[in-house]
Amino acid sequence: MSVSGSSPRPASPRAVSGGSARSWRDALVAVVAGFAVMAAVAAAGLACAGATGLPDGAFPRVLAAVVVMAAGGTVEVTGGAGFLAEADASLSVIPLSVSLAGALTAGALFLRPLHNRAVARPGELLARAGPLVLLWLLALTGAALLARQTFGIAPGDSPVADLGELLDVSPTVGFRAALPATLGFGLLWILGLLLIALLVSRRAPLPAGLVRFHTAVRPAAFATVALLLAYVVLGIGVGLVVAATRGHADRTFAVILLGLPNLAWPALTLGFGGAWEGKAEGPFGLPLPRLLDEVLRGRDLSRVDVASLAEHDSRAWWLVAVAAVALLGTGFLAAVRSPAGVRAWQHALHLGVALTLATLTVCLLAGVQARFGLSLLGIGDAGGLGGRAELRPVLWRNVGLALLWGALAGFLGALAARPVHRRGLVEERPERPERPEPPAAAGG
Repeated sequence: MSVSGSSPRPASPRAVSGGSARSWRDALVAVVAGFAVMAAVAAAGLACAGATGLPDGAFPRVLAAVVVMAAGGTVEVTGGAGFLAEADASLSVIPLSVSLAGALTAGALFLRPLHNRAVARPGELLARAGPLVLLWLLALTGAALLARQTFGIAPGDSPVADLGELLDVSPTVGFRAALPATLGFGLLWILGLLLIALLVSRRAPLPAGLVRFHTAVRPAAFATVALLLAYVVLGIGVGLVVAATRGHADRTFAVILLGLPNLAWPALTLGFGGAWEGKAEGPFGLPLPRLLDEVLRGRDLSRVDVASLAEHDSRAWWLVAVAAVALLGTGFLAAVRSPAGVRAWQHALHLGVALTLATLTVCLLAGVQARFGLSLLGIGDAGGLGGRAELRPVLWRNVGLALLWGALAGFLGALAARPVHRRGLVEERPERPERPEPPAAAGG
């Protein structure tokens, strides 16, 4: 007997080179589109904030700095006035609106060639991800080299102004991207994006050894990302209403285009009982909602939770109601996207872990720390040229409550989804004979 099977043939060099060329082409499209979208959103936000009037044609360099920070990079603030005065400045903030726009664009383009297959070889995924990561870091390097500028500042009627006039020196403040830190954090940013994209997409392939984790990971991951995006959409709606009814539309649009998730995602954690703490003082405070600014303007470090916000405006309690409805919807969505055989306690575990990791990520990304102080001869604050804006999470409280509420939402969502027809549900039907039985023979 002849054997018709044969060993698999290695791919031809032409096929390999063609696949490699497609990977580089797709990666280039994703990187260019991702950075173009981030630059467009950042430019619109900076224009609304009035940055187009910066001196010395600094707008492109400020734009580059915002894009660098959005992609996970680090921008250092510098300043001083020679031996006359010294600056103590720091800036740690991620413009998450810009980050989210770039992440959605690059993630969607990365997944597009991979759809409609259940399994992919690890080498194929690496061949797709490798060029994208390399080109992303090259583009980030170019933005980081552009992101540097120095400005002169006018101290007004102050000792620094008087001595500066006398000694022909003037205070300066500037910024520059820290290239090694930018590339390190940028690498983590793009790798995290690609990992989340593979976890969230139901149609993207996985290596054969990881397919068994599809049921446990992907429905909960998708529902959690949908929850975060829903809060951003809700924040856009609130921002548009505020811009239309309360004036200062340019400032409101600047917040929407630059840092809306920095406010919307902490609002989610406040809604399920979490807390943040911070302080705002001086003229360099970042644009914040009036209610939050009132809470942060205390003498000491202020605790921000629903109760402290409600002391200034009782409508803050709506954060609790919105979070409760959103979390129950998240649990229902995760259960509906899961096979029917998954039990309620498993849904609770999956969503609890997913919401915990999402909350941890929000706490690490949404914090704000900005400080600038100019001291005369190293002593004190010169002419009021100092300010501070700080907002950081109460980490363990936020993460612990996320685990609790995620588990509860997953369990209740599983119960609510039981009547819904889902993949894997087998309906019992009465058996039918394939053909009618012949009548019994007469006299049989």
